[in-house]
Amino acid sequence: MINRHTLAAPVVCAGIGLHSGERVRMVLQPASAGAGVSFVRTDISDIDNRIAAKADAVCELRLGTTIGNAAGATIATIEHLMAALSGLGVDDAIIEVDGPEIPVMDGSSAPFVKLIRQVGLKAHAVPRRAIQVLKPVTVEMDERRASFLPALKPMIEVEIAFEHAAVGRQACVFDVTPDIFSDDIAGARTFGFQKDYDALLAAGLARGGSMDNAVVLDDEGVANPEGLRFKDEFVRHKALDALGDLSLAGAPIIGRYSAERPGHAINNLALRSLLEDSSSWKWVNMRDDAHQDVALAHS
Repeated sequence: MINRHTLAAPVVCAGIGLHSGERVRMVLQPASAGAGVSFVRTDISDIDNRIAAKADAVCELRLGTTIGNAAGATIATIEHLMAALSGLGVDDAIIEVDGPEIPVMDGSSAPFVKLIRQVGLKAHAVPRRAIQVLKPVTVEMDERRASFLPALKPMIEVEIAFEHAAVGRQACVFDVTPDIFSDDIAGARTFGFQKDYDALLAAGLARGGSMDNAVVLDDEGVANPEGLRFKDEFVRHKALDALGDLSLAGAPIIGRYSAERPGHAINNLALRSLLEDSSSWKWVNMRDDAHQDVALAHS
């Protein structure tokens, strides 16, 4: 996809917020070339209600990514929708929401992929620019580690480890293309542990959580009657989250994002560290062939 794209027409959905438990209605709207992705809180009228989807707009990273503007308007749990937009190549869109949080739907990006494909995309007559990684950038946080590395194309590699028999150690690597994302990543659902549920509720979180929108792990294994969609659904969902978080760069990233035990906080830290080091990347136009010089990728 060498030109910028937006939605060909508006599309509507409704659901509940994973953490707020509030019912919200959301409209995905086309946007002009170069507008990027922004959210509009239609339930707010007394302050600026538009929030740009940018890395420096992130204001909360506990069990989800929340962004806000200078006036104090926020929108929470944007990562699954942002992953769908990024994975399908939507550069410009306006997301109207009448509540504080994006609807969780089934806990994955698949419902958003279906919505976007329902209306299709429209190409702008404007080249699509990308961030090309020029040298390694690495960050660490507690036992987590994440790096951006030069590569020929956008790629995400994730490794996780949980002391639970149903999860254990898992790894996932994928090229960020619409078909691969849709087929292999988008359907992976968020997950949580039953033992943590009461504490989350007490903290004002997971009020809308259920087996309809999350994989629940108890002492016996996967509690959901239908089981898993993928045998390694857990790491695929972490890769999905990473794509959504990295999309706040505002452009595709031509490089390999490699993360060990990733979460929203380290994804955002790695992205901001990359963007703040102007020697580690440059702007390029997307091309149909290899997106980066082979010599650079192997340097």
